[in-house]
Amino acid sequence: MSARHLVVHGTVQGVFFRASTEQEARRLGVAGWVRNRSDGTVEMVAEGADEAVDALVRWAHEGPSRAEVTGVDVTDREPEGLVGFEQR
Repeated sequence: MSARHLVVHGTVQGVFFRASTEQEARRLGVAGWVRNRSDGTVEMVAEGADEAVDALVRWAHEGPSRAEVTGVDVTDREPEGLVGFEQR
């Protein structure tokens, strides 16, 4: 079980990044949340099986087709036992 905090930079708002993240996380069985930040980035917390969280982190470096990701800050964190995945 692992957990990560991500901040995604680039053209990531207004391109269905949050909705696509939620869909990908649910497909992978990852719990957590995603939200837009006022500075134009997208922030998320993901936790679950190591392989699934790693896959979501890899996906975040690309995002949905309309996104232009220029960077992703990834920080390990302690799992909280989150259930489900939501947009905030």
